Formats: sequence, structure tokens, C-alpha cells
Amino acid sequence: MATLDSTKLAQVAVVVNDIESALDKYVALLGIERPKVIVTDPGNDCRATYRGTPTNDRAKLAFIDLGGVQLELIEPIGTDSAWAEGLDTKGPRLHHIAFWTQNMATTKQALEEQGATLMMRGDMGSDGQYAYFDANEGMGAVIEILEAKRTEIE
Repeated sequence: MATLDSTKLAQVAVVVNDIESALDKYVALLGIERPKVIVTDPGNDCRATYRGTPTNDRAKLAFIDLGGVQLELIEPIGTDSAWAEGLDTKGPRLHHIAFWTQNMATTKQALEEQGATLMMRGDMGSDGQYAYFDANEGMGAVIEILEAKRTEIE
């Protein structure tokens, strides 16, 4: 049975309708400086797929360092993404927990053995990639896998 090659938690992410408003609340609650909000590249520019189909959707992101783990806020731009999935029906909520890997194919196998399915993937920067796996049924959350040096996933 395959396993994750890292058990260190990288991120906890929350999907929101309005990143600026949510960020105001987190900044006030945590007493921190406001991080920058960035906008992802269009999906077509980073070879993004959602449920097996190319997507051009984007998202606004903000990252808050919590001492070894990031809190990521995500506001989807568009409707064809893992970020937007369920936001209209379930509202703002926990979106995913993320781990790093050095081998996306092995990690994908480990997640599939636990019943998770690939939801969305895309290139990250010039060398890396991200992938979201729907593990809600068996593990109660979407699992994101981050890879600094891109390997083949499929």
C-alpha cells in the first residue's frame, strides 16, 4: 500500500465569497499585518484541469503564516474549479488540507487507495504543481498535494 512521503501539514485552506472581508476578520482576530492578495494565472496558462476537463478559472489567494503551517484564503473566480465547487451550495468553509510530496504519481496512488479521486490539478510556478483530491467521502476533506519539482501525475 502506498503512503504519503511527507506527513508535515503545509496548509489549511478556507474558501470564501469575499476574500477582502474574510481577510479583514482574520487580520483583526490574529493581530497580524495584512498579507497581499494575489490572483492566480488563468487555468489555461498553467495547464489546469477540473474533473478531467481543461479549465481557465482563477482564484484570489491570501496566505497567512501560522508558524510552520499556512492559512490560505481562497476566493474563486469562475465556476469550474475545485475552489468554486460547493461554495454556492455549502457557503464559506474549510476547503482543503495540504501536504508536500516529492512524487505526485506515488502520492496519487496512495490517495486513490483510500478512495480519493483527482479533482483538479495545475502547474505551480515554473517547476511545481498542485493537485486537489476529493477525499470528502472517506476522510472528510479535500486533500491538496504540492510538489516543488514537477513529476508526471498520470
